[in-house]
Parts: sequence; structure tokens; C-alpha cells
Amino acid sequence: MSAPKKICILGSGNWGSAIAKIVGNNVTKFDKFDNEVKMYVYEEMVEGKKLTEIINTTHENVKYLPGKKLPENVVAVPDVLDAAKDADVLIFVIPHQFIKRICQPLVGNLKPSTVGISLIKGFDTKEGGGFTLISYLIRDQLNIPVSVLMGANLAGEVADEKFCETTIGCRDIQVGRMYRDLIQTDYFRVVVVDDVEAVEVCGALKNIVASGAGFVDGLGYGDNTKAAIIRLGLMEMIKFCEVFYPGSKLGTFFESCGVADLITTCYGGRNRRVAEAFVRSGKSIEELEKEMLNGQKLQGPYTAAEVNFMLKTKNMEDRFPLFTAIHQICLGDLTPAAMIDCIRNHPEHMPPNCFKIAMVTSSDIKG
Repeated sequence: MSAPKKICILGSGNWGSAIAKIVGNNVTKFDKFDNEVKMYVYEEMVEGKKLTEIINTTHENVKYLPGKKLPENVVAVPDVLDAAKDADVLIFVIPHQFIKRICQPLVGNLKPSTVGISLIKGFDTKEGGGFTLISYLIRDQLNIPVSVLMGANLAGEVADEKFCETTIGCRDIQVGRMYRDLIQTDYFRVVVVDDVEAVEVCGALKNIVASGAGFVDGLGYGDNTKAAIIRLGLMEMIKFCEVFYPGSKLGTFFESCGVADLITTCYGGRNRRVAEAFVRSGKSIEELEKEMLNGQKLQGPYTAAEVNFMLKTKNMEDRFPLFTAIHQICLGDLTPAAMIDCIRNHPEHMPPNCFKIAMVTSSDIKG
């Protein structure tokens, strides 16, 4: 019988802490997992005390997930190498801007059999042009196989044990089953699919669309207008996968990682909230991020910039007018009111697309 697998969570924001709550409870239910879960925590001082010490004594992340108890077998560790070096499974759940810095100390210091799963939503821009998926970045830096988890999973609701679904993208059936055992609960249901790239791309792109939904809210438009943003955003998400990740399956967009996550984020996520405040307050995205997110990072504007970088290098901005307009509004190159002009004049509303049968066809997706 093989030794129990050691689990390490890299990240301790609200989402990382919510996952730690699930994983800490689940490892005790299976002999195949070691009962201790290490969680890398960026060390901060909170009311004169180290955050790691607070977590390890009170079993609560008082800064990022206050009021929710973590299992006592979740151990906060301030050094990333100490947390991860003996792990068999690494769960990555940190802002994507920091992934290179976090991975660097781990290069060459992991077990040969280590596997990883990324819960990180975003892209990484490459020097000289283009971008890469975060799972690819982790895979290439650490030389380990990396799966992904994306879904309609607002951290606070997950921590409150309110029912939700999630999607794991994993090509290895046995590893996918292991992740399901590690993460699934009666209130957090897991579906495993092998369309890894589409699962991850959905998780990144929906944050751009949510920023557009927030602009519409800030302008005072209603749910009908927001529904148009969501629909057009979904069409651009599908088209983006067809262009940059050919072979993606349409069905993946109807899993939790796709339309469900998109709807949830456009109504309840931080990207929507900050984008609404951007319109109403006149403050910059950077100012609002500091004021509203308690040290957490905003993904929508950063992802919009990364996507625009890729679209511009391929002269494809006009094929993705919603993504392009959201990026330009975040930069201040367009006013938020331009959001309405964008959806009013979107190619989806222009002939011949205004006369369509009521179903999505392959020509619609690839057009």
C-alpha cells in the first residue's frame, strides 16, 4: 500500500481558505490522504500578531475569511518551500500575478511524482508577444502535470456550505478521481471533464465580462441590459476558445466553469462590484482595489489587458468588440457610457446575424 498523499495549498485568501476548509475535512475521510494539510500563507501582521500564528492558534483566517473556522489539521506555513517540498498534491490558489514568484523556490525541490491543480483564473503574458495559461506556466516551471478547477464558486458562499457545483479539467482519469475525493462534498459537487484548456479559459474570461456587467450597473441600466452583456460575453468566450484553443468542446461552456460561473460573477463577484464603483465614484481601478478588496487582487481588468495584448498582436480586436471595449474603459481610453454603444453595435446585432434560427451552430461559434 502506498504512503498517504500529502496535500499543500498554496494561497490563503478567501478562496484559498474556503478550499482549505473543504480539503482539511476531506483528508480525514480517506486512508489515501495524510491527515495534515499545509497551507502557504503570505506572512502579514494583523493587530500586532503574525497571521500564521493567528490561524494556527484560533483556526481562523481573520483577515481573508473571518468568522469561518478552519479544520485544526490545516497548518499555516509562512515559507513556500517548507510548505510544499514534501507534498504529493499542490493546490494553487493565489492571484495569477504572483505565480512566477511563488513557483521559483520550488523549482527542482519537489517530489518527482507531485501533481498540481490550479484554481487560478487568468492568463500570463509572455515576453515578446502572446500569453500562456496559468496551468501551462506552472507545468513548465515545475515540470509537473497540472489540472484545473473552475466554477460558480463565490468563496463566501462555499465557506458557508451553500450548495454549488464546480468543474475539474483533468485528462488523467485516476488523478481526476483523486481530486474529486479530495474536494467534493455534499454541498460542493464536482464534475470532471477532459477539456482542460476550455475549463481554464472560461475561468479567466468571465472576469472580463463581469467588469462589463459592473459598468452597466454603474450606469444605472437594468437586468435586461446585463443579460445582453452576459450573452455577448459568452459568445466571445466561445469564439476565443475556437480561435486560440481549437478543439474545445461546446458542452464545456454549459458546465459550472462556463455559463454558471459567468452568471454568478456578473451578479455577485468582486469584478462586478469594483467596476460599478468605478463608474459611480470616478476613482481609478487601482484606488478601488485598495479600498474595497482588503488586500485581495482584482482579476478582470488585468485579464482584459492580457487578452487585448494577444488580440492586438493578431490584429483581431474588431472580432472581440466587447472584450476590447471593456479593456479600453478600464484604461480610461473610453468612457463607461461607451459600453452601451458597444453592445448596441455588436456584430451579433448586425445583418445577417439578426436573422438566425434559434440554435447555436458550428458556423455561429467559428464565425
